[in-house]
Amino acid sequence: MKRIVIFGNTYQKGDVKRVASLLDSLHAHGLEVAVEQDFLRYLRSGIEVNFQSFVASDIPDVDMALSLGGDGTFLTTVMWVSPHGLPILGINLGHLGYLTAGNLDESNDIIDDVLAGNYRIEERTMLQVQCDAVDISHPWALNEVAILRHETSSMLDMETRLQGCELTTYRGDGLIVSTPTGSTAYNMSVGGPILEPTTSCLVLSPISPHSLTMRPLVVRDDSEVVVRTFSRAEYYEVSIDGEVTLCPAGSSLTICRAPYCARVVQRQSNNFANTLRQKLLWGTDKR
Repeated sequence: MKRIVIFGNTYQKGDVKRVASLLDSLHAHGLEVAVEQDFLRYLRSGIEVNFQSFVASDIPDVDMALSLGGDGTFLTTVMWVSPHGLPILGINLGHLGYLTAGNLDESNDIIDDVLAGNYRIEERTMLQVQCDAVDISHPWALNEVAILRHETSSMLDMETRLQGCELTTYRGDGLIVSTPTGSTAYNMSVGGPILEPTTSCLVLSPISPHSLTMRPLVVRDDSEVVVRTFSRAEYYEVSIDGEVTLCPAGSSLTICRAPYCARVVQRQSNNFANTLRQKLLWGTDKR
């Protein structure tokens, strides 16, 4: 690995000097470093930093992307770099950092492992969504696509088809179509199952369903899900990894596997069981 691009957020003000030190360390290891222009502008507001910049929509020819921030920053990085097939290494500057390989205190060890080739790349399923009534500017998700109410207390009626066949009409506050990676995000908060992130499946999880028989459903990840949503309100919301688009009531969404995946860098010492224990506190002994 010789070339790397850096994405980051602008909220961790106390970490500017430590981030700059990490970038200097990367440069000292002989790496060519380019920093996304908004993040570089933010760093320069607190300290002198001299690196090449780039625009997120025009990524240079590099070997890896580094995301400095929390899970939100990681998801943004995924949106920009996954179409290019770049592996993504996340270093957490936020709170949970569920998607990242480690935190800033471990960054030197993480970089040493990566440079030594002591890592693996996990290919994670992503989703693509299209609406028959409006254009969605960023229609790809690593975590989930969520259909939600918009400024109303009325239920949504969501006529759902699976692989061209009628499945059901979900009635309630919404519906989540989640990847395995997103199973520990919004899906988990509504009672959906936790999935190992490299499994080949999707989860349909209703939000506050009117019928108690409506339970989360696991399907193959090559399934096509079509949902036509009706509401007393003029619009409903479609949240794609937190990015919200308003769609008119009566419109139809087609949700399927994206034509590419997210290539997530993990240290060899990281595994799914340890992540559950550390991030979700499954290892906490309350006896």
